[in-house]
Amino acid sequence: MTPLPAAAVPATDSGHRLRTGFERLAASGYASLRGGRVGVVTNPTGVTRDVRHIVDAMHADDRVNLTAVFGPEHGFRGTAQAGGSEGRYDDPATGLPVYDTYLKSGQPLADVFTASGVDTVVFDIQDAGARFYTYIWTLYDCMEAAGLAGKRFVVLDRPNPVTGRAALGPVLHKEFATFVGRQPIAQAHGMTVAELARLFNGEFLTRPVELDTVLMSGWRRSDFYDASGLPWVPPSPNMPTADTALVYSGTCLFEGTNLSEGRGTTRPFELLGAEGVDGRWAAAANGLGLPGVYFREAYFAPTFSKFEGKTVGGVQIHVHDRAAYDPVRTGIALLVTARKVWSGFAWRSDNWIDKLTGSTQVRTMIDAGAGTDEVVAAWQDELDAFRRTRKEYLLYR
Repeated sequence: MTPLPAAAVPATDSGHRLRTGFERLAASGYASLRGGRVGVVTNPTGVTRDVRHIVDAMHADDRVNLTAVFGPEHGFRGTAQAGGSEGRYDDPATGLPVYDTYLKSGQPLADVFTASGVDTVVFDIQDAGARFYTYIWTLYDCMEAAGLAGKRFVVLDRPNPVTGRAALGPVLHKEFATFVGRQPIAQAHGMTVAELARLFNGEFLTRPVELDTVLMSGWRRSDFYDASGLPWVPPSPNMPTADTALVYSGTCLFEGTNLSEGRGTTRPFELLGAEGVDGRWAAAANGLGLPGVYFREAYFAPTFSKFEGKTVGGVQIHVHDRAAYDPVRTGIALLVTARKVWSGFAWRSDNWIDKLTGSTQVRTMIDAGAGTDEVVAAWQDELDAFRRTRKEYLLYR
């Protein structure tokens, strides 16, 4: 099967028009999928420009033989919260069988693909740009399983919502591999899912899958999501806006602490706090002069998760210059300053922070009193090595 390359498209007032991988596949009449039984790995973000789900569109089109759907964490239709899935069922809207991929990998997931009877597995999910956002590891696991099951694998590309300009942050150490990081990539990878698929196939899979990618057209590496003209569909319940994705690769680190990361508020990952925290934290963070961001003293009462129903103090992140803002450095700075100004600061007892950052380095350095610049400098060699590898798999300018 020949992959569809990125092609020139008519310009708009903004200078370019983005077309997703699915838009370009559909425009071809699904030519590369003809003659086979097709299954789709997707979730609520797999939508057309007019927010019709691609499964509904493909099911209604006799040019493609869609026979199965595979749901990740939160489920195909998105009914499950974090750490949940929808299980095996028949989709009421289409009658298609929906298979659960969540927490399945290797041969058990290959067996799911075999049982479904599909010939080709198609992946179309919007990513958030961070290593610990689990859909990219659903991609990895499904690629590995498709290879084991002898299935073709097709990735329909979508934008990285926080641009593809640079990789940032520490690189995972293999001994810390989990579902929030299977392989050694940077915390903010700066790649699209099609680029990641090529990286996975070329660097990490012991048995590369028969991989094809349908690229976007009209996407530039410097584009934030609002330049795409696409609707934002929350890829998970706590990723409500593209602004959330902008900060997520840094502030998700607070999942590894006893502070709230803003779950249970209307601004998850933009609001951070705990009981006993006051305005000194925002003052300390602002005192660092971090590029592109201000911190506001904030008080909020989460409706679920940490500090449910209690009023806590903390900060709200206000990004005023997206191009200058470094989410990972900012996340580290907030950890460093929180520890300094609040005596109650603690890591989660299971050292979840090590799974999120990819090693013990960040935790142990902060505990030893290291400042933001020291912590960031400590990962530069491994980040530089990843950037060199990453460069070989980039598909857009």
